[in-house]
Amino acid sequence: MRTPAVTVLSARDVTKVYGDTPALRGVDFDVAAGRVTALFGENGAGKSTLMSILSGIERPTTGHVELDGEPVRFVSPRDAADRGVSIVHQGLSLCPNLSIQDNLFLAREICGGPWVIDRSSQRATTAAILHSLEEYLDPGVLVGDLTPGEQQIVEIARALLQEARVLIMDEPSLALTASEIEVLFRVIRELTANGVAVVYVSAHLEEALEIADDVAVLRDGRLVATADAESVDVRWIVERTTDRDQDDLFPHHTPATGAEVLALRGLVVADPANPGRLAIDDLSLTVREGEIVGIYGMTGSGRTELLEALAGRIPSQSGEILLSGVPLEHAGIRDRIGLGMVLVPGDRWRDGLVQTMSVGENLSLAGLGRFVRRLLVSRDRERDAVNQMITGITAGRDGTKAPVASLSGGDQQKVVIGRALLTTPRVLLLDEPSRGVGTDARADIFELMAARAERGLAVVFTTSDAEEALRVPDRLLVLARGTLAGEFRRGETTREELMRVSDGTAIDTDEEGAG
Repeated sequence: MRTPAVTVLSARDVTKVYGDTPALRGVDFDVAAGRVTALFGENGAGKSTLMSILSGIERPTTGHVELDGEPVRFVSPRDAADRGVSIVHQGLSLCPNLSIQDNLFLAREICGGPWVIDRSSQRATTAAILHSLEEYLDPGVLVGDLTPGEQQIVEIARALLQEARVLIMDEPSLALTASEIEVLFRVIRELTANGVAVVYVSAHLEEALEIADDVAVLRDGRLVATADAESVDVRWIVERTTDRDQDDLFPHHTPATGAEVLALRGLVVADPANPGRLAIDDLSLTVREGEIVGIYGMTGSGRTELLEALAGRIPSQSGEILLSGVPLEHAGIRDRIGLGMVLVPGDRWRDGLVQTMSVGENLSLAGLGRFVRRLLVSRDRERDAVNQMITGITAGRDGTKAPVASLSGGDQQKVVIGRALLTTPRVLLLDEPSRGVGTDARADIFELMAARAERGLAVVFTTSDAEEALRVPDRLLVLARGTLAGEFRRGETTREELMRVSDGTAIDTDEEGAG
């Protein structure tokens, strides 16, 4: 018989209103010691707002927060952290011009005497906490020089350093690899074993269920359901967060049999972070018009490097890339876009959007050449194309003039995809297109991909989500250590087989047999 959980942190009848818009409506939410509470909801459901109130970033319009059963009013995030409530933000709050150790100890320096910072102790502590996360970085490295995944690890390390009683994680795995997520889960279980309460917010439903003990669902600012994690599944969550059935999350697409549009022959690509290692090793494949091809693989499989090499963002060492028979060896990014191949990058915040521009300006940015006549941009043609695109991608409610930064993550991702489509591509490359988006937006993106494929567009996308890999592409290619480890048509394989192939087991077996 399980010992009753002790509630540490609570929201009581919390309402939050911005102007005339309610973000939260009378929410009661409990977080228990030694347990992981997964919070689900679509973009705009109020998840981040609730987390901001619980961590002292925002104050409720009405209602209150309780800590250990007593009403408490956090005046700042620092005040909340001093009382044992820390948060790992979805949008990183690090200082890129400071080192890792300086970020971890910012405003919490270890002093060796009056006005003297004990930098050696800070460095040793930083190294130890990074090692516990299996990230062996130099504490003196500038955060701005790290990859997005490494920066997320530093954000998590900073929260762990505060020895919180309640740790709130808002999309902590957004930039992490599969192996980094495994480490994160190990650390979370160690924390809960020591009595720490964890709130885990994620758009990846299966991932969050894997680590959760309790689940809660927000919808339109209201808490609509709570349950023990063992008693629910993804379908239960989808039914409560959206109006869709789980089966409606994935498109019903008939595989096309068009002409070959993309061909790779013996492609070799070095790992940009480690040139002595091959990210892609002697890879050959073809893609046809109207076909949706999925690329699935674990950490180090080379799936992102493959798409970036196709788009011209990183060079290939050898081999050929042919677009409708045209070699792309000497073609740069702009040339490849002009020839009909465009990439939607995996990090929309860093590489996909200009945050200071409007939705319309972001949409038209890559395709301005279409609207130029006699060295001038035809604003009427640009406006018509942008309006047509924003209707097609259903992004945002405030039209093309809205700041793109004001959109939800899902709508921002649709804008990045819409911008790529405005270049009229023949091959659309998408790196983890559903990363960090809600269930409805995820379904919209896959429906958009299927609709464009029906019109002859070749779509190649990467994913680290097994369910997406099994249900979305017409043809699934599994990469392991930069080589093609398996190829399946939709419905031909199982999750278990996919896991076995993607971890390189099949390759090791073949090598042993050849030996």
